[in-house]
Amino acid sequence: MKCELVSSLADVNRNEWDSLNTSNHPFTSYDFLNSLEMSESVTAKTGWNPQHIIIKNNTGNIIGASPNYLKMHSYGEYIFDHAWANAFENAGGQYYPKLLSAIPFTPATGPRILIDPKNPDNNKIFELIIKMFEVIVQNNNLSSAHINFITYNLNKKLKNEKWIKRKGLQFHWHNKDYNSFDDFLSKLKSSKRKAIKKERKTILNNNLVIQKVTGNDLNDKIWDSFYDFYLNTIDKKWGGAYLTKNFFYLINKTMKNNILLIIAKQDNKIVAGALNFISKNTLYGRNWGSIVDIPFLHFELCYYQAIEYAIEHNIKTVEAGAQGHHKIQRGYVAELTYSSHFIQNESFAKAVRNFVQLEAMEIDKQIELINQQGSPYSNI
Repeated sequence: MKCELVSSLADVNRNEWDSLNTSNHPFTSYDFLNSLEMSESVTAKTGWNPQHIIIKNNTGNIIGASPNYLKMHSYGEYIFDHAWANAFENAGGQYYPKLLSAIPFTPATGPRILIDPKNPDNNKIFELIIKMFEVIVQNNNLSSAHINFITYNLNKKLKNEKWIKRKGLQFHWHNKDYNSFDDFLSKLKSSKRKAIKKERKTILNNNLVIQKVTGNDLNDKIWDSFYDFYLNTIDKKWGGAYLTKNFFYLINKTMKNNILLIIAKQDNKIVAGALNFISKNTLYGRNWGSIVDIPFLHFELCYYQAIEYAIEHNIKTVEAGAQGHHKIQRGYVAELTYSSHFIQNESFAKAVRNFVQLEAMEIDKQIELINQQGSPYSNI
């Protein structure tokens, strides 16, 4: 087996990469990752320098891969290590650059090590990729390597004691074979059900028309409108957009059947939109934006319409991105997320390990409290 580092997905065969993405996860697809690079949303200039790990067999075919980036900052990751960076640099170390396996700007759990499970050498390939992370850190005198939003199975499989396991918290909605949105509402506590109905009525009172757009119904004109909403919302909250307009044009060409864009129209003009990606069992809510200030519009487009779509299409889970305790009142429950971290400096690694152990205990308590005492459901 041969290991390579690739600085551009354009140098990788699309079919070979996607053959390893056996779960057909939209964010680890070649088209999604390549669109980030080709649109210049992800470049060395933006602090995301692609360094993808590729494993080839003796005949030159790709048998293992991992999307990786040399990072000069910790923005756009959603697994927060800014405090680690500050502590390490205050002690005289240099935290950046670091190596990161993740999907840029995308806080969604999914595969980070791509291997065909039917390959009889899959365990050897897995261990080789993990070793590659460590070798890249050591040979380039990097502070660390990180694998973010890994699956439960990968978290369980990664038993190397050099790697520090970290827990996180998100809110997901689960489809319990509901027949309709009203069927879902009927399972909520009365106060939560009434609040949601009141919020949805506000949307009707503002003469908004909601449409779910996907496939060939998506076009550049819609994306132009959405990008204006995206910029408007980003500027209000954070002041800098990660994604370029060309990114949306590119995914429209290559991924339109995996995209659900929920738009709101007022007087026949698009005034807001929420971008979702569709997989077999999960609907992933990503970006949203609006040029109007209407109460509860965010909840309608990002949560209620997504739940409706999931019920209609028998999708089992809706993941609505990072953070947001307000999601609990709207039927979402607390879920664990996982990441793993290799830190070269042993004394700093020990300090981080102690920190994440305490952090994990607090997260476990928080999830138990939310899902039992704070549950919006009448009988859970």
